[in-house]
Amino acid sequence: MTRRLLEWPSAGSSAQLLRTCLVAVAFATLAGCQGREGADPPVSSAGPEAVGDRMSPEEMAAMNSTRATAPTLSDDGMTPEEMARMPKPALPGSGDLDIAPERLQSIGVRFEKAARRPMVRDIRTVGRVVIDERRLARVNVKVEGWIEELYVNTTGELVRRGERLFTLYSPELVATQEEYLLALRSVQTLGSSEFPQVAEGSRSLLEAARRRLQLWDIADSHVRELERTGTIVRTLPIHAPLGGTVIEKMAVAGMRVMPGEDLYVIADLSHVWVLADIYEYELPLVRVGQQADISVTYDSAEPMTGRLTFIYPTLQSETRTARARFEFDNPEGRLKPDMFVNVALSIPLGERLIVPKDAVLESGARRVIFVRRDGGRLAWREVKIGVRAGDQLEILDGLAEGEEVVTSANFLIDSESQVKGAMAGMAGMDMTGGQESGKETEDMPGMNEPMQ
Repeated sequence: MTRRLLEWPSAGSSAQLLRTCLVAVAFATLAGCQGREGADPPVSSAGPEAVGDRMSPEEMAAMNSTRATAPTLSDDGMTPEEMARMPKPALPGSGDLDIAPERLQSIGVRFEKAARRPMVRDIRTVGRVVIDERRLARVNVKVEGWIEELYVNTTGELVRRGERLFTLYSPELVATQEEYLLALRSVQTLGSSEFPQVAEGSRSLLEAARRRLQLWDIADSHVRELERTGTIVRTLPIHAPLGGTVIEKMAVAGMRVMPGEDLYVIADLSHVWVLADIYEYELPLVRVGQQADISVTYDSAEPMTGRLTFIYPTLQSETRTARARFEFDNPEGRLKPDMFVNVALSIPLGERLIVPKDAVLESGARRVIFVRRDGGRLAWREVKIGVRAGDQLEILDGLAEGEEVVTSANFLIDSESQVKGAMAGMAGMDMTGGQESGKETEDMPGMNEPMQ
C-alpha cells in the first residue's frame, strides 16, 4: 500500500496530483517522527560541544559551511539582493524616467525646444464709456428770475459754445442796468471835474455796476450794447458755456429759477473716457501711457486706439480689481456714455526663456517638466515659473535654453512613472527568483497543466 501511495502518476488531473502530494507529505512526516522517537536520543543541554562529540568531522564541516554562506538579513527582513532591487530615491528636484520609446510614441508624446523669444502679455477686460469730467458743464443762474424765451428745448440737441439757451427776466438785472446807466452819465458829466474825488467816485460807481453784471454772467457784448443805446433791456440772454450735447434739460419757458438751480447739463462727447477693471495680479504689468484698443462685439468697424492715462489708487475689495482710465477721441460719436466695450492691451515683455504652458505639470506647490535625455530617456525637473502670456510660460530656473521638453501627454508620463515606482517598491515581495521557481515546476510533470 505504501508503494502505491508514493508512486507518481504519469497522467491525470491536477486535483488528483494535489491529493497524491498531500498524502505523500503526510506519510513522510509521520514516518520521520516515528524514526526520531526510536533512534535519536534526547538532546543534551551541554551545548554545541556535546553535539559535536556525536558528529563526524565531515558533518561538522558541512554545518560550518552552511552557517558561513547564510544570507545576512536587514532590519526589514530583506536580503542584500532584494535591497539592491529596490528603487533608489531620486535627488531633490530632479530624477530620471526609463520609458521605452515605443511607449512614448504610443501615448502621443511631443517635444519642443525651450528658446528665448519675444514675449507679449495680452490683457483683456471689459470697460464702460463715461463722459470726460473735464468736458462737462452745468448751466444755472446766479440771480433770481424767470425764463422768458427758450431757444434750446430738447434733450440731445447739439449746441455751440456761446449759443443762446434762453432769456431771463430778473428785477435785480433791471435795477443793475439802471445803476450802470446812471454811473455812466455821471462819469461823462463829472469825469472832468476840478475835484479829483468827485471824478474818482463816479468812475468807481460805473466799475462796480459793470462788475456786478459780469458776475451774473452777462456777456460783455450786452454791456457794450447797453452803453451804446442807453436803453434798459427787460430780459437778458444766457449762453452755453461750452459746445457739446445737451444730456439733461430742466429749463421750461415761464419757469421761475433760483440761484444755483441746474437748468441744463452739457457734455462734449468728442473725447470720452473708458473705465476698465484690472485684476490686482495684472497691475505690475500696467503702466500709464500704454496703448489700448477697444471694440464692440456688435460693431464690425476697426478697433479704436487710445491711451491709458490714469490708474486709480484704490482697490475694489469685492472684485479685487483696480480701475484704470483710458482716453479715446470720438469725433463720429461711435462711443456713447454707459456703453460697454472690450478693452485689449498688448504689453511687450522683451526676450525671455519660454516653453508652452502644457509642458509644465503643476501639482500643488511644485512645477515639474519632463526633459528629453540622451538615449531616448526622460528626466523630470522641478522648475520655477515666471510670467504667463497666453499659451506660454516663462521659466526662471531649472531649464536651459535648447533643451527639449515634453509638451503633450505629461499626465500619462507622470502616471506611468508613479505606477513603475510602485511596482519597483513591490519587488522585495518576490518570494523566489521567479525564473528558478518556474524551472522547478517545469521539471515536475503535470504541474504546468491548466486547472480543470
